[in-house]
Order: sequence, then C-alpha cells, then structure tokens
Amino acid sequence: MNNSDTNVNTHEAKTQLSKLLARVEAGEEIVISRAGTPVARLVPIDRQVSDRRPGTAAGRIVMRSDFDLPLPDGVLDGFEA
Repeated sequence: MNNSDTNVNTHEAKTQLSKLLARVEAGEEIVISRAGTPVARLVPIDRQVSDRRPGTAAGRIVMRSDFDLPLPDGVLDGFEA
C-alpha cells in the first residue's frame, strides 16, 4: 500500500466517509489532511472484549463503614461552588 492510498483530503473524507470507515474496519489507517497538512487519523478501535464474570474482584474492594455518612462541609462546598 502506498502513501497516497492512506492519505485523503477533508473534502474526500466528507464525501467518502462510509467507504473510508469500511477501509478502517478492514485494518487500514487513514490520514486526513487539510491543505496538504495532516490533521487527523482514522484508526480501528480495538474490539477486544473480555468475559465479564461477577465476583472476580471479591476481597479486593473494601467499603468503609462510614461510606454513606454526609460529606464534611469543606468537601460539600466544593460541589456546590
């Protein structure tokens, strides 16, 4: 793949977005340029999904007994500013 295949100008990016996204989904990176200067890069998102299993953090999280007490005035004032 040569450099001109992965660089597009803003007009092409606007008019060909669906096609560019298909190329990105296939693993390609696309650089979008304005007046010949690169300004953005379209890259695939890492879709690695791990299995979520309830209870995997058991014993690693500690909830203090005063967790639900009102906040001190100084801390509370910071939220109301």
